[in-house]
Amino acid sequence: MQLEGRRALVTGAGRGLGKAVALALAAAGADVVVNYHRSAEAAATVVDEITAGGRRALAVGADVADETAVKQLLAETTEFLGGLDIVVNNAGLVRDKYLNYMTLDEWSEVVDVCLRGTFLVTKHATRALLRSPAGRVVNISSVAGLAGDMQRANYAAAKAGLIGLTKTTARELARRGVTANAIAPGMVETELIAELAETRREAMLERIPLGRFGQPNEIAGLVVFLCTDAAAYITGTVLTVDGGLSA
Repeated sequence: MQLEGRRALVTGAGRGLGKAVALALAAAGADVVVNYHRSAEAAATVVDEITAGGRRALAVGADVADETAVKQLLAETTEFLGGLDIVVNNAGLVRDKYLNYMTLDEWSEVVDVCLRGTFLVTKHATRALLRSPAGRVVNISSVAGLAGDMQRANYAAAKAGLIGLTKTTARELARRGVTANAIAPGMVETELIAELAETRREAMLERIPLGRFGQPNEIAGLVVFLCTDAAAYITGTVLTVDGGLSA
């Protein structure tokens, strides 16, 4: 599980799952660019934690749905790291509402960040990844992209789209040794879960065979594995981590 000297970009890494991924990659030996959109202070804290552990890190603000911003993000990333080996597309958001009440803006906002953003970051990272001896793309999808989710037509559609994008990326980049995989987490204990009403939390827990929510580090550990040499022959896959929810 060693990534000594590897260079990574993690989007949406200021908090939650993205933070856990950035810290796990750094703990395994990678230098990390921590992308954020609005959480500058939180991203700076992540950078401090990484550098305290002896790795290099930089926080770069960018809206991944904005192509100009993404180009600048990749330029700053490759300049700081001297190249790029790992891209983890984690940035996302939710705007929950029943389908018949969902506005076009609420649909577009979620799809633009989750799906358009992943496309833009991957597209503009490809040139650097193709120069890497061990290029890796890991996209954070969701069980919602596999089975749908109530009040989340926008989110589920975007996360399902990520799976198709992942498989296409894997096919197109495989001949140059770059792998692309997706992880589909279930209900993970992040700020989003913490803010739920207790009745809804209990209802969600009843659906999970393991009887608990996942922890961010349980997803981050799988991201690290997919970025190591041990996973060099794994590409185009979707790995579900949901405590048995979709069993």
